Amino acid sequence: MIETFTHNNYTVAKLQIKEANLDVAEQFKSEILQLIDKGQNQIIVSFENVAYVDSSFLGALVSVLKYAMSKNGDIAVAQLNKDINNLFNLIRMNKVFKIYNTLPDVFA
Repeated sequence: MIETFTHNNYTVAKLQIKEANLDVAEQFKSEILQLIDKGQNQIIVSFENVAYVDSSFLGALVSVLKYAMSKNGDIAVAQLNKDINNLFNLIRMNKVFKIYNTLPDVFA
């Protein structure tokens, strides 16, 4: 579900799905928690391939953020499409997550 690579002490978790919804939320959560437990606690979740996000997936995203923070880590998001970015702003997730337009923005 996610493809990962490391760059400048960040782990980029690129979602390999079109729809981030209830069907994939638990698997996403499990894969991110495994990364954190391995010591990779600075994670950027790339939404480059994602066209749709539902509330259950957002709940999983918040859950992994809380877990990362408990391990002195952080989760940020990148490459949101216009609709998902608008959703993050509408429900104030932009106050919870650092949002980057592109991956180079993260590493700058």
